[in-house]
Amino acid sequence: MKYIKRISIITAVLGILLSGRDILAQPMTLGEAIGQARASSVQALQARAAFVSDYWAWRSYLASRLPAVYLYGEAGSFDRSLRLLQNYETGEMVYTSNYNMSNSLGIRGRQNITFTGGTLTVSNDLTRIDQFGVGGRTWYAQPVTLTYSQPIFAYNQFKWDKLISPKEYERAKRIYLESMEDVTLEAVTDYFEVMVAQKVLETSITNYENTSRMLGIARERLGLGSVTRDEYLQLELRMLNDSISIDDNRVALQRARMQLNSLLGFDESQEVETVLEEELPGVAMDYDLVLSKCEQNSSFDLENEINILNAEAAIAQAKANCGITMQLNARFGLSNSAKDIQETYRNLLDQEVVGLSFAIPIFDWGEGKGRVKKAEAAADVVRAQVEQAENDKRIALFNAVGQFNNQRRLCDVSRRASDIARERYSLVMERFSAGTASVTDLNTARSESDEASRKYIQDVSSFWNYYYTLRKLTLYDFLAGDDIMVDYNEMVQ
Repeated sequence: MKYIKRISIITAVLGILLSGRDILAQPMTLGEAIGQARASSVQALQARAAFVSDYWAWRSYLASRLPAVYLYGEAGSFDRSLRLLQNYETGEMVYTSNYNMSNSLGIRGRQNITFTGGTLTVSNDLTRIDQFGVGGRTWYAQPVTLTYSQPIFAYNQFKWDKLISPKEYERAKRIYLESMEDVTLEAVTDYFEVMVAQKVLETSITNYENTSRMLGIARERLGLGSVTRDEYLQLELRMLNDSISIDDNRVALQRARMQLNSLLGFDESQEVETVLEEELPGVAMDYDLVLSKCEQNSSFDLENEINILNAEAAIAQAKANCGITMQLNARFGLSNSAKDIQETYRNLLDQEVVGLSFAIPIFDWGEGKGRVKKAEAAADVVRAQVEQAENDKRIALFNAVGQFNNQRRLCDVSRRASDIARERYSLVMERFSAGTASVTDLNTARSESDEASRKYIQDVSSFWNYYYTLRKLTLYDFLAGDDIMVDYNEMVQ
């Protein structure tokens, strides 16, 4: 009785500690816990935020391929100063008073040319200059100016962006789905940790009650001589350990629940009661299907393609920077200057400017060649890493498929083993009560029952972990028979 009193005291202390708020017990299936985690967890929020960031990076790339229009100007630029100028007739340097204000306004459109890597600009400008003191005002207009800048033998950033950016956006979508599957896996792990802790606590309480009952029987049999003093002390020691384990297991259960609540977005006022669903889905994995879906849906192959493209882009850039660099600049425009703004747009004068700039390396001590060789070596490493990663992926998928297919049968065996061990423990307790079983038999049967019960839950946990791991690797719902999809447009609204 003193041990039961001790448990009551422990329970009362825990009740006092938790009395600050009402505890709401909430039965929740594994599917419900997964849904709550995917909707409310911090990890899910981080995954969505990361995708939104990548989405706007993609939108910025799309915008860079479209014409951009800018309005620019200068308002109230007042200048009263002395400037050092040279007389064009005598060559004498003299300081001349400058006293004016200028205002300008213009609009410019720019279009990047992906195929050539050049940039085309169209602009319209109007400037007004007021000369104070002399009372003069001048208008200068450039109704249209076309400018084209074309690098020759240069690294074409637009071309490589066109190859890489769409893949990066597609990778971002798949990474988001995989991140959500990571949330699912974490929910599965935390959920079954709570379930195991619940089962262990329930078992420890039941074991304490059974051991107390067996100790009473052993006390009677001790007087009859059918139980030795050593066996009686074994049972008493076991009951003492059981009373301590109840407290430890209750704390472990509370810790596991707090971890699960943190993931689900609950506070301490909600207490999740797990539900063991013993009917597992009858799904078997086919390695060829898993491999095919992994290649189609996961971010793995896209990541490898992007790494190779980045390596090839680095080679192209290194080669462009170490050879001949040339740039063609051309400008055509119409302009005029007059005292009256209307006259400024009459009798426009055309202007053409064309120039070709170039740089030819003559001797750089092998610096440019070294950069090319370094980029090529880095690309070779990337290709080797991609090839090795492909092999490792196939091995990992093969092992994952084998583990999952074996786990279903293992769960069936564990369930039957748990039932057998529990029934055997009951029979041994009956035999002990009848005097035909020893304390050693009793302890062995109990340990086997406890271990079998815990192993069954852990095997079910492993089954769902293997299943959702394969879902993450393939982004394919094997139960629904369809690819995992979300509405990305709705996410960025």
